[in-house]
Amino acid sequence: MIDLHSHLLPAVDDGARTVEQAVHTLRTMAQNGVTELCLTPHLTASQAEHGVPAAHDAAFAALQAAAPESPRLHRGAEVMLDRPLGERAASDPGIRLGGTRYILVEFPRMVAGEAVRNALARVVASGLIPVLAHPERYTSCTVEAVRRWRDLGALMQLDATTMLLGRGRGERVRALLAAGLGDILAADNHGDSRMMLGAWQLLEEHGGGEQAQLLTTANPSAILRDKPTEEVPPIVLKPSLLDRLRRLWPSAEQ
Repeated sequence: MIDLHSHLLPAVDDGARTVEQAVHTLRTMAQNGVTELCLTPHLTASQAEHGVPAAHDAAFAALQAAAPESPRLHRGAEVMLDRPLGERAASDPGIRLGGTRYILVEFPRMVAGEAVRNALARVVASGLIPVLAHPERYTSCTVEAVRRWRDLGALMQLDATTMLLGRGRGERVRALLAAGLGDILAADNHGDSRMMLGAWQLLEEHGGGEQAQLLTTANPSAILRDKPTEEVPPIVLKPSLLDRLRRLWPSAEQ
């Protein structure tokens, strides 16, 4: 599996606090089947105008020196679109996923659907491909809204552990999967127990081996290679199996 959303650069945001904590999490990820990982510390579009912070470069050097061989590490950022992405930021490969055309973006939780659409359209107009982090988190997230966002050329990164939640955001993730509107899964790990394996197992148990492979491996790999992603077929997840998987993966309740 390939995870394109994590906060394991030590002591730069609300993720891992130390190199040791990050290394421990990386080893656990490898045990859970993650072979490649993108480090995506929080960054606002305003901050991105000044380039990758020196603190991020120093944290990456420290982590790289201590990190295990697997998962292989890539760099990027999770860019909060507090303002339109400026020309300088848009041209900086350091804030993109693995230096590709793909850029991980987010919004405040309470954001109007039209504001999301306008901001994503501006990112696309700059020549980049926005990957919207955890769309299910936004109050404006509906199947119809996400369909409009994807029609612009944006991709949707669904949260793997949220997929296991019973109501609210979990229901929204599963509704997007049932509509075929998810593109990749990621754990959004912050140096804690959030992993992708529970979501992968849930998809497998529903006969969704193809969807699991596309969401966790093929599409993330295509992004890191700067290639087009594939459409993920719709899949409906049954509540009975969901309850069992949630008992096996209590971290989903975070």
